[in-house]
Amino acid sequence: MRITFRLIAVAGVTLMPLAALAQPPAAAGAGAGRSGTKAPPATAPATFGIGRPATPAEIAALDIDVGPDGAGLPAGRGTAVDGAPIYAARCASCHGKTGKEGPNDVLVGRLTGDAFPFAKDPRAPKTIGSYWPYATTVFDYIRRAMPPDKPGSLRDDEVYNLVAFLLAANELIPQDAVVDAASLPKVKMPAHDHFVPDTRGTRKPPPRNRTKSP
Repeated sequence: MRITFRLIAVAGVTLMPLAALAQPPAAAGAGAGRSGTKAPPATAPATFGIGRPATPAEIAALDIDVGPDGAGLPAGRGTAVDGAPIYAARCASCHGKTGKEGPNDVLVGRLTGDAFPFAKDPRAPKTIGSYWPYATTVFDYIRRAMPPDKPGSLRDDEVYNLVAFLLAANELIPQDAVVDAASLPKVKMPAHDHFVPDTRGTRKPPPRNRTKSP
């Protein structure tokens, strides 16, 4: 099966069939023929004549998700030392000097004994160190969505450096650890075992026939 992507740029515009644009506004009682029967409804055109097929380069730029097992991680490396100045320049204004101050989401902090009280205490801070189940998600999210004023502008090495800085700040890796495509998936997050696959909506296997043969 071939899937064609199209890019459509529409800002604040309501789309309607092109055929409708050539018709005058309906008057009261319009839509009925001389015999009193209603006219057949207009059919939408096969295409609206807008957009174009996305190029392979445009698709590749968006197809950058990273799986929990590290699938999709690019080449590169990073350390907490190299990540500190990047964090100060690109992240601290939203998340605080150490990742704990805000005003946006708190990124750094572990709960005593790595407790997981979120079902009973919704006020407990959901930081990278206390709530996120996969270290690879930190890379995936930063690369796709941060910084909010220019998402996708960070180079892969810059993202690795930021990931190393945040994981070290949460005491999940040593300060001198090197983060790359091989080491990042191996980082065990404290919240990992508190998450299970969501099987809702999946089909259950049919029950076995326990009728004994004669």
